[in-house]
Amino acid sequence: MNLLSISILVALPAATVWAEEPPSISNAVVDYQAHQVNVTGSHFSPSGLPPTLAFARSPLTLVSFTDQTATASFPADFSPGSYLLAVTNSNQQTGTFSVTLENTPAPLAWDVDQKLRYHATNAFGPWSLAGSFAYAGLLQELNAPTEWGQGAAAYGKRLASTLACAGIHGVLAFGLDSTLHEDPRYFRAGSGGFWRRTAHAFRGTIMTHTDSGGETISSWRIGSAYGAAFLSNEWYPDRLNTVRLGFLQGSVRMGFDLVSNLASEFWTDVKSKVFHRN
Repeated sequence: MNLLSISILVALPAATVWAEEPPSISNAVVDYQAHQVNVTGSHFSPSGLPPTLAFARSPLTLVSFTDQTATASFPADFSPGSYLLAVTNSNQQTGTFSVTLENTPAPLAWDVDQKLRYHATNAFGPWSLAGSFAYAGLLQELNAPTEWGQGAAAYGKRLASTLACAGIHGVLAFGLDSTLHEDPRYFRAGSGGFWRRTAHAFRGTIMTHTDSGGETISSWRIGSAYGAAFLSNEWYPDRLNTVRLGFLQGSVRMGFDLVSNLASEFWTDVKSKVFHRN
């Protein structure tokens, strides 16, 4: 056996030991505002495959990773205390780290200008305008209401009605959440099972945060949804200006808000798992 062969044989056990090192966690920082935990260390992904993270034995949704770092969505409902964070790499080796949770700080309240910009964008932002043009086109195709007829003038009337309804909804929403000190934002759960997060999105539609960090019934959302529906029906033909139609339209608006919350809740996971984007 020559010297080269001996060197290779000596090197192989060392390489094997190095490759089998478990994850080593040097630090874990909880971002309470983003509902994420940022973990640093080594050997998280020795083969380039994503690691799995668990907090108090509850699996976390991975957001991004390298061999030295990992970021995962973090539950918002853990009580203050010390918990065990576990990182399992692609070799099925696990490293642990103790994380101490403090009292979660309330998100910074929006001022009146921020709320105004939020509702203005929701009413007349690019996507909202595109939706208004498309909805007016759908009403034109359905010839609804029939009293408005067809043609360019009829489409213009339907578009003006749709834009006016969006404007009324924005004014009511802004007036209510500013006056009642409610926060119009949706705050993701970020992790947990599908049904648990779906329930969180539903709750976030009916309930809302207050500027002081509490929680209350979403008066701004409910009032603006049904208020805009009833007020915008005032220029509709009398046969359509009914309590039944107003209630139906307000309920549809609440349903769209729920869909929006569900999209906010799960879109980050869809990007990460389907499109492999962070």
